[in-house]
Formats: sequence, C-alpha cells, structure tokens
Amino acid sequence: MAVMRAALLTFVAPTALGLSLGQRQASSPPTVTIQNGTVQGVYQPTYDQDLFLGVPYAQPPLGDLRFRHPQPLQEKWNGTLEATSYYPTCVGYGGDQIGYEVSEDCLVVNIVRPSGMEGQQLPIGAWIHGGGLVMGSATDRRYNLSFIVQNSVDIGKPIIGLSMAYRLHAWGFLDGQEVRDEGSTNVGVHDQRLALQWIQENIQAFGGDPRKVTIWGESAGAWSTGVHTLSYGGRDDGLFSGVIGESGNGVIPAYNATSAQASFDNVTQVAGCGDASNKLDCLRQLDFDTLNTAFNVTGLRFTGAPDGGIVPYNAYDAMLNGDFVKVPYLIGTNSDEGAGGFGAMGINNDSDFRAYLISQGFDETTAPIIEATYPDIPAIGIPATLTWTPDETFGKQFKRVSAFGGDFAFTAGRRLINQQYARYNVSTYAYRFDTIPYPLSAEMGVVHFQEVAFVFDNTEGLGYAENPFTGKPQEYFDLAKLMSKMWASFIATGDPNGHGVEGTPNWPVYMNGEGGQPESGMGGYGQDMVLHANDTGSFVEDDVYRAAGIAALNSMWGSVFGR
Repeated sequence: MAVMRAALLTFVAPTALGLSLGQRQASSPPTVTIQNGTVQGVYQPTYDQDLFLGVPYAQPPLGDLRFRHPQPLQEKWNGTLEATSYYPTCVGYGGDQIGYEVSEDCLVVNIVRPSGMEGQQLPIGAWIHGGGLVMGSATDRRYNLSFIVQNSVDIGKPIIGLSMAYRLHAWGFLDGQEVRDEGSTNVGVHDQRLALQWIQENIQAFGGDPRKVTIWGESAGAWSTGVHTLSYGGRDDGLFSGVIGESGNGVIPAYNATSAQASFDNVTQVAGCGDASNKLDCLRQLDFDTLNTAFNVTGLRFTGAPDGGIVPYNAYDAMLNGDFVKVPYLIGTNSDEGAGGFGAMGINNDSDFRAYLISQGFDETTAPIIEATYPDIPAIGIPATLTWTPDETFGKQFKRVSAFGGDFAFTAGRRLINQQYARYNVSTYAYRFDTIPYPLSAEMGVVHFQEVAFVFDNTEGLGYAENPFTGKPQEYFDLAKLMSKMWASFIATGDPNGHGVEGTPNWPVYMNGEGGQPESGMGGYGQDMVLHANDTGSFVEDDVYRAAGIAALNSMWGSVFGR
C-alpha cells in the first residue's frame, strides 16, 4: 500500500523538469528503506538518475508547533511513502513563490542520485536556497540538481544532490522579546540543522556517505551555510565536511532589535493578537489565511537574529578567535554585487554619500574613513563595464556607492573568512564571478545571483523568464560546464581542481601573503579564481582589489556593528 500525504502536489511530470520517464519506472521504481519506513522514488532515464522528491525530515510545523523549533519525525509509516513529486514550498513573500503551491507543511528534502548506487558511499551536496530568508524554495526549477549530478558522474566523482526546504519570513524568523523569552528565534535555521541531522541518520540508505556532506548555498543560503560554521561557538557536530558560499557569508546581515520588536508588535496587532496575554500562543491558534494575510499586508521583513546559539552574537569576534567549524570552504562573490540593489540610487554628491553611510550605521568618526577608502573615482568603481556617467536619477556617484555596497554586503566578509581560515591552516578557495549573462547589459555588470545558472549548468534556462544563455557564444556554455564540474569536484573531494577540463589554470588554496592588518588579527591576501567567459577565459588574480576599503570594513564589524 502506498502512503499518500494530504498536502502532496499533483504529480509533477519529469518532462516539466527537462526530464522524461522511461521503462524502469513502470517496472521497478527505485526504493529505499529509512528509519521511518520505505520510500519509493522515480527513475529518470535521460540522465540515468533516481529522484526522491518531498521526503519529510520533520513533523509538520502546524498548530502548537508553529513558530517552534522543528521536531524530528518519529513515526513509522506503514506501506510505502511515494516520493515521486515535489511537495508544496514553504510560505514566503516575493517573486520566487509565484507559480508554486505553498503550505506551512513543507519541511522536506529532495534527493537526486546516479541510479543504481545502493550500497555505495557517495558524497552529498546539500543545497540551501537563497531569497533573503523571505522567499525561495527547494523546488525552484532554476536549482535543478540533475545537471550537476550528471557532471559529477562525467568527471568520475559521482555525488548525490539534495535540496532542503526551510521556513521563511515570519514563519521561520519571527522575532521580538516574546519570541526570545520562549527560545524560539531562528526556527528556519533550526529547520536546516534538523535536515542535516536527518542526512546523518538516513543518507546511507540512498547510497550516501554521512561523513562527506558539503553544505552549499547562495545569498541567504550562503549566509545560512556560514552561520552553521559559527553555531554554538563553532562546535563541530559532524554534520558537514565542507562548505560552499555563493554571494553570502555568516558575517552578515546586520540586525536591528528595535526594528524586530516593532515588526512583531505590528503584526500581532494586525492579526488581532495585540491584546492577548500570550501573543505567540494567540498567533498559533489563528487559521492559516488570517495569519498569512497579516504577514502579507504589513509588508514586514524578519531576518536571522543573533541569539548566541545557532546564530552568534558577534560573528566577527568568532572569526578572529577561530570559533568556527574548520572544514574546506569554497566562497566567492560576483564582480558587481553592489550594482544590483545592494548599493543605492540617487547618490549624486559627497553629502548624499555621507547621508547614505549614516543610514547604514556609520557615524561621524567612521564615515570619513569609508569616504576616504571608497573615493569618487569612477575608474575604480563598479561596474567596470559602465563607461558613462549616470544622470541624477540613477546617481552620479553610482559607481562609488556600488563598490561600497557590494563590499559591505558580501566581499568584505568573504575576504575575512578566507584570511581567517588561512590563519588557522584550513583550506579555502576564493572566486570572483565575472561574466554577464543575458539579458543584463554591460552598464549593470555582473550583479547578484548571476552565477547560479552556471553552477547548476542550467544552459536550458529552466525556471528563468529569459534563458541567461540566449545568444551567448560557446564560451558561456563552456564556463557553465567548467564551474559545475568545479563545484562537483569540491563536493566530492574538498578541492575544485578535479574537474578534468584541460587548459584551466589551477585554482590555488587561499594562502595569506603580505599586507593585511596583522594588528587586528587579520592575515594578508591570497589569490582568487576569476570565472570569466570570452577574452582571456578564467584566470587567477591576487585578491587585493579595493584592499583599503575592505580592510576598513573588516576592522569595524565588531566595534561598530557588533556583528
């Protein structure tokens, strides 16, 4: 007897994923037995893979479990659990949720493995999606795992791909004194942690090796992977053996407790729980539609909140003190992160720039340091491909504020991590993605998220409104294949150089050289891989761009921002 789940989606045909069904599914679909019972997946013949979709790793976070830490799935089911279609995605608010069914009951993993790997011990790439902790999903077609798993097979280093769902927005990151008093902050990060524990307990049944798990994410997903290295004082619980962070790290984001409390008070008032003696219990008793409307109409944004446990109070001090899990780390950013929404528009003069810095938390002492290390010199701003001076609406100092904004949000933390891991003799690999996909213009540059299609080798543009590879030369397709194989190699071995693509320069381990600020505990500078299509192809560079500004930022995290 097959076990069906009430919230299960209508079957998603593999052809909708760029796949097609073959004879094997009809005759002998892949089946595994985990701690909770038997799970039946679906065979995908195009890439000779087994897919197990929507496998639960926690009890549904409903009723009294709403806004609480996830609870392990203890029950055993009778019969066979059908894991043949994607589960509804977690509730979020933003464009990434469009076209996907959502539900509070969403804590599942999806597994893609090379077929016939029962009894093997394959490394696992555990993908944590981005979306600012407010949107996104493990079912997003842009994160199709079939291509990177196939590339791992092609280079002789087969891996298992896994994606995990976790609660988002206020469902996963509700904050306020009431939440803190109960100990229920950051339940979305706890979801991820429980999924990693589930992997330890069950992945062998799928042919995986629990000792070889690489946590891998982009943006908020990369923040998450970074946070897990810092959780509980950097305690190594054996949940992962490697880390990949694309455009994100555990040193960010900034946090405002006053704003979080105001958001909590606002949403409880809108939901009709403002006068309740126990506001959290009141919220738990509301029906989904009422609470969903309250979260939606208030337009509030809850993000990860330092709690001294799973999210450290001061990530900067933790990095300097070596309080992080010491495993290989592949981490990087895109060349023009700040030009894609992480800087500001309408910055036309020095006064505007000063006001912007003050709004970001700098003061009359620290702002002049940033102004001096991020001068208004368009030739050294970003994007480098922007050769004209924008108008006042766009901002005449757009290149200046974009350089600062990208470093403030991403690059400074990335460089700090590379330096500190090197200081503690832990291997890291740094990259700078420097390729503009379709339909972006040279004036916008290589902004946030643009590397994702390349890492997943998604040259078909699955899930994109416009295929990023439209009209692009063969070098773009070659770079996608190279990057996907680099990532697969790192997941398999902890070293991205086992990709087998001839003519590619060796990607060096980040080693501190001269420079830096030894007096603050930071090391010097190493080298990063520039991932580039056209012209020169990919190459290695000294990691010294905007050195003075980034060093200034990295000296301020603890004292100015308390992070």
